Amino acid sequence: MKIALCFIINYDHILNKELIWREWIEENNDLINVYFFYRDFNKIKSQWIREHAIPPSCIVETSYYYVIPAYLSILSFACKHDEQNKWFCLLTDSCCPIISPRRFRYLFYQHYNSSIFSWKQAWWNPDFHKRGNLAKLPKELWLANDPWFVLTRENIKQIFHFVTTQPTITKTICDGGLANESLFAIIFKFYKQLEDTYINSHIICASTHLADWSRRSSTTSPHVFKQADELDIAFIDKEIERNKYAIFIRKIAPEFPDEILRYYIYEQNRDTDNKLLLKEPIHMTYYKYVIILKKYIYFLGFITIYVLCQIFYFCYGMLFNL
Repeated sequence: MKIALCFIINYDHILNKELIWREWIEENNDLINVYFFYRDFNKIKSQWIREHAIPPSCIVETSYYYVIPAYLSILSFACKHDEQNKWFCLLTDSCCPIISPRRFRYLFYQHYNSSIFSWKQAWWNPDFHKRGNLAKLPKELWLANDPWFVLTRENIKQIFHFVTTQPTITKTICDGGLANESLFAIIFKFYKQLEDTYINSHIICASTHLADWSRRSSTTSPHVFKQADELDIAFIDKEIERNKYAIFIRKIAPEFPDEILRYYIYEQNRDTDNKLLLKEPIHMTYYKYVIILKKYIYFLGFITIYVLCQIFYFCYGMLFNL
């Protein structure tokens, strides 16, 4: 089983901390696939991003307020590209890892069968704010979710099933704008995934992406970390200590000091992380052998068909010569 890092980039078509990302990914390169959704391939200057960009045929029209098409496009491609992808991490150009590669692997081994997805009741008044068009829905669907999260393949299948079978509700929510902050919670509510008592629910209600909403950069965006000042450091320290599911942080500006990020990733909890027991789940080992077996069966099938064709051509040739 693997992890798909699904980046949605726009504007400058960069990752603000590409070098940090590449160093971090390399330590778990046996587990990680990387994908980029973009608007204009010609604007991408990084060769690494170009190598991991999804095909132009998968690019759809999207915008800041109507970003759901980008989510669906990159998730669809990542699902089809590698059937081993089990976790799907939704990310932006301003996201950055904030834990060690070792702890990331540990979290995956511990929770590979669960989505980590923060949701709650809508914090705005749907009767006055058009966001997600929630006023047009039953009150039990007046929900909000973090726009960036980690989902399992099973929950992603539910997303695609919903948008296919419930196109009217999906369009209503998307037409309200900022639908990525409600649609997914509504979908999981529809499939009873948010019910604590539902035996088949595998959603952990927690934030995977640290964001400081107490110091907004705009009415719809959290604080932008630029200088690593006292308030920035205090927030990061507090949230890492409080949230055991924290993996990423946003929004990180290009000028934010790399040495501070590397400290949090590799130094702050090094002793604790080195003690983590990285035991590969039995299901993961089993799945690896299933994939190998499938490839072996496909190979044998190809060889069998090839041999049968050769026998047919030989017999046909003999018959024709007679």
